[in-house]
Amino acid sequence: MDLPLTTDTMTRTTPDLPRYSRRWDADTASLPETRNAIADLLGRVRTAPAARAVQDAQLVASELVTNALKHAPGPFTLHMEVVPDPPALRISVTDSSPRLPRHRPADPERVGGHGLRLVNLLCGALEVTPLGHGKRITASVALA
Repeated sequence: MDLPLTTDTMTRTTPDLPRYSRRWDADTASLPETRNAIADLLGRVRTAPAARAVQDAQLVASELVTNALKHAPGPFTLHMEVVPDPPALRISVTDSSPRLPRHRPADPERVGGHGLRLVNLLCGALEVTPLGHGKRITASVALA
């Protein structure tokens, strides 16, 4: 199964929409902090998303942050913002590695290496933007 990776640029949203940004060095990143930030951020949305959407967003963010920790020397940035139409949480992780993510063939015997496939199943696609100092990977989780 081919999973789409697209290269694109992020669009700006209005400043009054909930957003969160955090920059870490590789040795100070916190997955529990990431998951808590999502719960807090989505708690500020006018119409609260379903628990499943919050859990999906937490899993997607955890996978993207974990990949940055495993494959880039640091530092990296997590940026999340709620977009209104259609309602979604856009999750972006910027890291210092120029190496683009690659999908590995499905292998139920393999331990690890399934994160991008999981992210794609929950989001539909990833946007990968090469930067002069690394890359940005963006995924959107539907909230409706």
